[in-house]
Amino acid sequence: MDAKIKKRAEELRRLLEYHNYRYYVLDSPEISDAEYDELFDELVKLEKEYPKLQTPDSPTQRVGAPPLDKFPSKRHSIPMLSLNKAMTKEDFLDFDRRMHELIAGEGGKMEYYVEPKYDGLAVELIYENGVLISGSTRGDGITGEEVTANLRTVKTIPLILQAKKPPKLLEARGEVIIFKSDFDKFNKAREKSGEELFANPRNMAAGSLRQLDSRITAQRPLRFIAYGIGRVEGKSFSRQGEAIEFLSSLGFKVSEMQGVFGAVDEVDKFYNKILSRRDSLEYDIDGIVIRVNSFHQQEIAGELSRSPRWAVAWKFPPVQKTTVVENIDVQVGRTGALTPVAHLKPVSVGGVTVSRATLHNEDEVKRKDVRIGDTVIVQRAGDVIPEVVKVITEKRTGKEKEFKMPGRCPVCGSPVARAEGESATRCTSLYCRAQQVERIYHFTSKGGMDIEGLGYKTVEVLVNKEIIKDVADLYLLHKKSDLLIGMERMGEKSVQNLIDSIENSKNRELSGIIFALGIFGVGENMANLLASHFGSMEKLKDASAEELQRIEGVGPIVAKSIYRFFHDRNNISIINRLKEYGVRFPEETTGRRQGIFSGKTFVLTGTLDGYTRAEAKREIENRGGKVSSSVSNKTDFVLAGVDPGSKLDKARKLGVKIIDEDKFKRMIAD
Repeated sequence: MDAKIKKRAEELRRLLEYHNYRYYVLDSPEISDAEYDELFDELVKLEKEYPKLQTPDSPTQRVGAPPLDKFPSKRHSIPMLSLNKAMTKEDFLDFDRRMHELIAGEGGKMEYYVEPKYDGLAVELIYENGVLISGSTRGDGITGEEVTANLRTVKTIPLILQAKKPPKLLEARGEVIIFKSDFDKFNKAREKSGEELFANPRNMAAGSLRQLDSRITAQRPLRFIAYGIGRVEGKSFSRQGEAIEFLSSLGFKVSEMQGVFGAVDEVDKFYNKILSRRDSLEYDIDGIVIRVNSFHQQEIAGELSRSPRWAVAWKFPPVQKTTVVENIDVQVGRTGALTPVAHLKPVSVGGVTVSRATLHNEDEVKRKDVRIGDTVIVQRAGDVIPEVVKVITEKRTGKEKEFKMPGRCPVCGSPVARAEGESATRCTSLYCRAQQVERIYHFTSKGGMDIEGLGYKTVEVLVNKEIIKDVADLYLLHKKSDLLIGMERMGEKSVQNLIDSIENSKNRELSGIIFALGIFGVGENMANLLASHFGSMEKLKDASAEELQRIEGVGPIVAKSIYRFFHDRNNISIINRLKEYGVRFPEETTGRRQGIFSGKTFVLTGTLDGYTRAEAKREIENRGGKVSSSVSNKTDFVLAGVDPGSKLDKARKLGVKIIDEDKFKRMIAD
């Protein structure tokens, strides 16, 4: 290959990336569209004649690649944590108070870096020596989906960083969004061609980025706005503001509305300023993000398991609209709760067409007096879940119909029940199809039967394909292995591992089986208590509601729930089938376990770093102790984590011994 041709291709790639940046990021083009097309066509021609010239960072790759079968998973080197929410100014002031208490002058004066909270899809881009090599969605924060081919098609994402000496490694994080004008234009074109319309820009952005065919993604008007950095090698920063300036210098589009503030009044003014401009902005936002600016101070504040302590999303008030309730029906949730749902005359609320809204429960319907035919005010709570706020009674005509909760489950026909003091009406059957996926997934959980290899999506597929109908059917899967092989992430080895795990689960301890059954009100703590008290499933099954209620720690609501569960013929049928298929229901010695915490009562408050609430309870109960939900004179220890609540104040007033997590760990070790 002639060296001049190679040099020309390199020059064309550089020129095209530069003009992309001028056009899409700076909105300040230097050449006409026709001139840009000439350069682009010249590069396409060269790469066609000399295929070796084509590189992953070439602008010609923005048109998309051949379709994929599925997206591989991608684990983030540093978790992409979600943000805690502040819904009111008081919530923000609480956050500010906590930050000052945690940081307390460490690292100098504390400042906040503040910017809008974009309503899009969070992604991470990985660059090595300035070249984009990988891109993934946020996913669950730990693991996302690798969508590199799709992200290459986004014009505002640089394929090559604009730096003479770029970092050896850079993980840039930001939001993929769609401008409102682009969204409207795209939807009008789909309407003309008879295609289904997108509900809102965020849904369109998320759906576009998860196309298996990146050539479809390339046709969508996606944009990327950078808001942070994960790992970086070859460069260091002391503040969030510095990191954002660096991203901008590399060719990324960053927020043009941001600021660094040292006082809460300044943050409050910024919030109200952005709120007043919300409807006139080119893109959707649902609040502002407030971060401690200093990275050193961020480290001092630390992180919770799912969110940083040093940042908060101050959300905007929900948008409200008026519409008509055309009907009210009942939706059965996966935990058995019957939820009244209002079917509305479609109305656009905050850019989303709303045709259904939750009415929560029977009491809520009566409290708001919502009737079929009513004119109501609806809102998207937190800009997500539509709900009915208020009935406009002045517009009633007398033809409106009152709602009545059905006496039987509309899905399976089983009786429904509502425990005294409870707001939810529930289907009493374990066999109800509406609850199948959630119940089966719960059954397989670590605290239950501990069956590995059955993720939520896999359970959903098994139920939808009617390979299993209830939890007992799991123990027949070894006869249906041929149906499993070929399902997503299900090869011969993984299927065999799953079948082995199901076989091993037949020998679980009694408390695990009780928890796995998913009895309303019975968590791991209660399951341990019941197993310790009764010692066998038969004795528990035969217990009366009065006998259950006499157990310390079992209240009347949970007692009735347990009693009803074991007096439903469908539930008993499934328990009998579990026994028939080889699940062993062991008998245990009754009475509370003995150990260093025997006779001691704990109360937990705040967030622990090394334990979830359930794990801490298990540690205490395995050593003979008991965990209570409230502080009293009978409490021996209050285990206090970060951000403890009012329980800590009550413990101090009563003189109850307060221990922190380090002391708790030492007690366990001793």
